[in-house]
Amino acid sequence: MKNLYELTNDWNTVANMLYDEDVDEKMVLDTLESIEGDIEDKANGYAKIIKELEAKAKARKEEAKRLSDSSKTFENKVKFLKQNLFNSMKETGKTKFTTDLFSFNIAKNGGKQALTIDGEVPEEYTKTVIENDTEKIRQALENGENLPFAHLEPRGESLRIR
Repeated sequence: MKNLYELTNDWNTVANMLYDEDVDEKMVLDTLESIEGDIEDKANGYAKIIKELEAKAKARKEEAKRLSDSSKTFENKVKFLKQNLFNSMKETGKTKFTTDLFSFNIAKNGGKQALTIDGEVPEEYTKTVIENDTEKIRQALENGENLPFAHLEPRGESLRIR
């Protein structure tokens, strides 16, 4: 059986492989299988790597959120500036002009024209949508009823590390 130093080195090798995008999952699993030690030792090694990767994933998600929020701020400023320029062009009647750098014009939006319903719509202009009452079906199955058109799938399992 390997000593603690060798096991630590092996686990560090696995962690480095996980950071390398060129290393495929099969190679990582093969390396994990080659590490000698009790299941408890291997489980601890797995848990250390899992916790480290979870922390890195969380940090990256937080950074992505920060960047996304920053991007939204810029988008809102662009929207404000465009609206301000649009209003100025409409007020002055200069709805189309060219400068040395850019061309400006106000044009009608494409796509479908907005629709507003002003009153009761005749039946010939309506659709009937039928939806399954999944909560009622689930409750009946949980109460032991046999429904030929539906069944409950078995619950999955997951590993929890605390």
